[in-house]
This record gives sequence, C-alpha cells and structure tokens, in this order.
Amino acid sequence: MSEIPPKRPIWATALLVVLPLWLIASGVFAMWYYFHRERKSELLEQERFATTVSQVSLEDDLRKIVEVIGERNGSSEKAAANLGRMASMIEGTLGPANTGYTVRRIAGPAEWPLLQVTLRGSDAEAKAVWVISSYDSRPGSPGVEANGSGVAATLAAAQALAAEKPLTTVHFLFVPHANDLEGPVVETAAQVKSLATDAKAILCVESMGAGETLWLTSRDATAFPLGKVSGLGRIKGAEVVCLGEDQDLASVLFEMNLPAVRVATRPMVTPDESDAEIGPPGFLSASAGRLVELIRRCAAPR
Repeated sequence: MSEIPPKRPIWATALLVVLPLWLIASGVFAMWYYFHRERKSELLEQERFATTVSQVSLEDDLRKIVEVIGERNGSSEKAAANLGRMASMIEGTLGPANTGYTVRRIAGPAEWPLLQVTLRGSDAEAKAVWVISSYDSRPGSPGVEANGSGVAATLAAAQALAAEKPLTTVHFLFVPHANDLEGPVVETAAQVKSLATDAKAILCVESMGAGETLWLTSRDATAFPLGKVSGLGRIKGAEVVCLGEDQDLASVLFEMNLPAVRVATRPMVTPDESDAEIGPPGFLSASAGRLVELIRRCAAPR
C-alpha cells in the first residue's frame, strides 16, 4: 500500500503564489520609479539653471577666451594646452555645477574632445536641430571672431534655452578643429556627420561679435533656417561671406550632404587678419539674443 504524500503547508502554497507576483510588481515599480525620478530630475535641473543672455557675462566669457586662454590649436605646446583649457571652460560652464546639462565627451580624431549637450524636445520622432561651434583658433591668433565670439554666443544660447521644452530636440555641439587648417578638420566634420544623422538643420555659429544682425549663408537656397530669419537678420550669398573659399565649417558639412547653414555677423576671417580685436560692446549680446530666437524658431513646429 502506497504512502499518501504529506500535505504542503498552507503558508508554503501561498508563498509560491505571492513571491512571483511580488517580484514582478516590485520590478515594474522599480522601473517606473527610475524613469519618473530621471524625468523629474531633468525638469528640475533645467528650471534651476537657466539664465538669460547677459552683455556683461558674454563680454566676460569672450575676454576669458581671447585674453586668458588665448591661441587654441595644435600648432605648439602652449596653444595645444590652451585648446584643452577651452574644452574645460565649455564643460564647466554647461555642466551640472553651473547650467546643469550633462556634458557628453566624444573622443575626437586628435586628443581633444567633441562636447555635446542636449535639450530634449517633446516630439521624440521629430528631426533635431544641431547648433555647432568650433572652439579652436587659427595658428598665431587668439581667435576673436574665429571663433571666440561664436563659442561665447553658443554657450549663452545653451544657457538661455536650458529651461525650455521645444517641440524638436536641440543638440549643442562644440568641435575642436575647424579654424586651424593644419588640424584634422575633415576628420572632425566626418564625426559630426556620424552624430547628426537626425538633423533637419545644422546651425554653424561663428564670428558673432562684429554686428547685431545675423548673416545666414547656405549652399542650399531652400535650407530650412533661411525661412526663419525674418526680423533677426538677412540671407547672404556664399560669394560675399566665404570670399571665394569653401573652408568654413558649414561648407565642409554641406559637401558631406548635411543641411548646414553658417550663422555669423560678418564674412569669414581672412588669413591676413590678426583677429585679436574685440568688437564694440553690445554687439555680441545682441547677436546672441537673435541666435536664441533663431534656434527657438527652428525647433518649433513648421
């Protein structure tokens, strides 16, 4: 006669039922809490650190770039160290301790990084706006207009927009090679292309201290930002701005089939210019304010 197996205790049966349900429920709650906390901290971070465009701050930033940091490229040991200092200044200005962005460091073709911060849009499916500025200078030059003023204006725009929620995501990207033609300019542009696969518009910001009105230039007459410039500036032909040269960052990116537009307040800096003189007070803050509005328009619904 076979033995009757002992009955399982009621508590053991309940445990077998409750434990899997508890594991599933706690996993779902943990995921919800993680994403809720990330979302909440992102909003608080943006609300806390946004700042308006300030003439005093902009002039102070530009003087730090030109007079304290100085020449920034790989042509000498000192200029190379200054290029690293410039990268640190960008990171510190936009990072958690100041503006509050998470700064993504992307290894460049040489030893200096591409630096990216992102302002997330409400429409995850919409193509993004990229705002790009080079942080190097030409050899032998402190680089006021190529490209200290462009970096300062782009930093100010990223700070001013930090609390906003545009429809379209806006990426701010700072690249280390564009003005020193002996540097890996093409390789850097190729990295930009690999990053900006979702771009509906790329605004290449440079030479922002020579006037209040924006000059927009593109090899594509139908480029999206050109239709957004009313009241902020005017469209200029490439022959006026590039002076027969196709070596500006926007032109290089356009040749790579990217929707690049040059945003500036003057033509390209020529090789015989010292590029050491800071423009009249107020020009940079005025043009930076217009840049902020241009970015808003490009990131809004069509």
